[in-house]
Amino acid sequence: MRLTLTDPKTGGDLILFKGETEIESLFYKRDHDNKYFTIAWNHGKKQTVYIDKEAHTFMPHTILPIMFNQTFQFERAKDVVAWQFNREFYCIIDHDAEVSCVGFLFGLGDNLFITLNKQEQEKFELLLNVFVEEMNTSDHIQSEMLLVLLKRLIILITKLAKSNYAPEEKITDERLNLVRKFNLLVEANFRSQHALGYYAERLNKSPKTISNLFALYNDKTPLQIIQERILIEAKRLLYYTDKSVKQITFELGFEDSAYFSAYFKRHTLQSPLEFRSGAKIARTK
Repeated sequence: MRLTLTDPKTGGDLILFKGETEIESLFYKRDHDNKYFTIAWNHGKKQTVYIDKEAHTFMPHTILPIMFNQTFQFERAKDVVAWQFNREFYCIIDHDAEVSCVGFLFGLGDNLFITLNKQEQEKFELLLNVFVEEMNTSDHIQSEMLLVLLKRLIILITKLAKSNYAPEEKITDERLNLVRKFNLLVEANFRSQHALGYYAERLNKSPKTISNLFALYNDKTPLQIIQERILIEAKRLLYYTDKSVKQITFELGFEDSAYFSAYFKRHTLQSPLEFRSGAKIARTK
C-alpha cells in the first residue's frame, strides 16, 4: 500500500508506505529533487537498513527518522511502515516551536533508533490506522487533518527520543535546545565553517560552554560533530558522484586539495581516491 496526498495549495507531498516491497531514496542520483523527510517503523523482525551504504541493525518495533539527503534501503521493505513528507507539506524548521525536532530527530548527525514498548506500539498502531483512513478520505479538510496527524506523529517520536537520548536528569529542555541549534547551524554551514569558534559565536556562547554541554549530552565533542559532518558529505560525494577531489575540496570549504586529502586520510585511514576506488569495487559486487 502506497498512499499519497499532494496539497493543491502548497504542492507539498505526504506519502505513507505499508507492505511495499521497495522503500528507498537515492538522493545523489534519481531522487535529488525529492527532498523527503522519512519516518520509518520496523513492523517486522530484525533486519538491516543501509544508510549512505553503511549497514545498521533495525530492531523490531523501532522508529528511525531519516534526513532528506540520506540515501537508504531496507533489507525487507515489506516489513516497514514509512511516512515521507517534504517541507512544502510541513516545514519543521519554520514550525520548530510546534514540534521541536530540528537538530535532534532530523539533523543530529547520528541515526536515532527509538524503541517502542508494548503500550507505545498500540498507540502507533491506532495512529497509523487513522492516517490510512484519512488518506483514503478525500474532502476539503483532508490536508488539514493529515497535517495535524503528522504533527502528532513527530511530537510523539520526539518525546520518546528525548527519554532515550536526552534524559532530563542529564540535560534540560533548555540545554537540548542549545544542542539542537548547534546541530542545525552545523548542517547549514559545515561546508564553509569548520571551526568551533564560529558556531559558539553564533550561539552567543563560549567554545568551552558548548564543549561542556556536549560532555553531558554526547560522547562526542562539538568539534568532532563538525568534522564528522564534513566527512559524511565527503564520502557521499566520493561515492555517489563523479566530482574530482579538487571539486570536492572546494565544495567542502578547503582551499587546498593536498590538505583536504590529508584531512580525509587522518580521519578515515584512506585517501579520497582510495575510498572512491573501494566504493567502486563494492558497487560491482
